Amino acid sequence: MQETRRLSSAESGETTPRGGGWLPHGYHLDTHSHPDGQLVYAAAGVLATTTARGTWVAPASRVTWTPPGFAHSHRFYGPTDARLVAVPAGECGALGAYPGVFGVSPLLREALLALTGGHGRGPDAERRLRAVVLDELGETPDQSLHLPEPRDDRLRVVTELLRADPGRAATLAELGRAAGASERTLSRLFHADLGMSFHRWRTILRIHHALAHLADGQSVTDTAVVCGWSNPSTFIEAFTAVVGQTPGRYQAGLRGED
Repeated sequence: MQETRRLSSAESGETTPRGGGWLPHGYHLDTHSHPDGQLVYAAAGVLATTTARGTWVAPASRVTWTPPGFAHSHRFYGPTDARLVAVPAGECGALGAYPGVFGVSPLLREALLALTGGHGRGPDAERRLRAVVLDELGETPDQSLHLPEPRDDRLRVVTELLRADPGRAATLAELGRAAGASERTLSRLFHADLGMSFHRWRTILRIHHALAHLADGQSVTDTAVVCGWSNPSTFIEAFTAVVGQTPGRYQAGLRGED
C-alpha cells in the first residue's frame, strides 16, 4: 500500500486539488469548493460526497462529480486509494451543473488511474487523457446511490432519526409520531420532496452504511444485521439491485481478488 497522505485544497493554493494518495478509514474533508470541476474516484475503498442536495456514495464502480464553485465535503471508508481529477471550468459543460455520480467503465478506470498516477505527463498529454475521461462519462449521472436531502422540517426529523440508527425497524407511522405528521402525509412528502418512497430512501441509506461496513472488513452477515435486514438473503438482493454486484463480489474487489 502507498504511504497515507492528506489531500486538501491547501496543497495547491487556490487551484483545485488533483492527483492521488491513500487515505485512512473515516478520513473526512470539511465543506469546501473549487474554482474548477472535480472528479473523485475511489480506486479502492469507498467515497461519500455530501452537498446541500444530498449525499452520493461511490465504490470503485462509480466516480463522483462536483461542478465548479459547488460546496461539498468528502468522507472515505476503508483504506481508500483516492484519485482526484480537476476539470477546467471551460470543459465542464457536458457533465452537468449539479453534483452526481457516473458509472466507471474499464476504459474510464484506466484513464482515471493514468491521469492521477503521478507520472509527470506534460499539459498536452494530460489534456488528451482528460478528454478520454470526459468522453467515457455517460450523458446521464447514475442516481442509484444518491440520497437526497429533505427540505421539509417534518421529513428532516424522520431522516435524522434514520441516519442516527439505519438499522432501526420503525414504521413510517411510528416515525411520524416523533415528527408530528401522519403516515399518509409523510408518504406524500417523501415522493414530493425527495422523489422516492420512504422504503426506497431508507434502503439507499442502509446501502450507504453497508458499503462502509464492508469496506471496513465486516462480514456480509454482520453487515446485513447491523444495517437492518432481517436476513442475509434479502440484504444481498437489495445490495445487488442498487450497487450492481453482490456484497461478496464487492468485498472481494476491495481485497483485489477476481
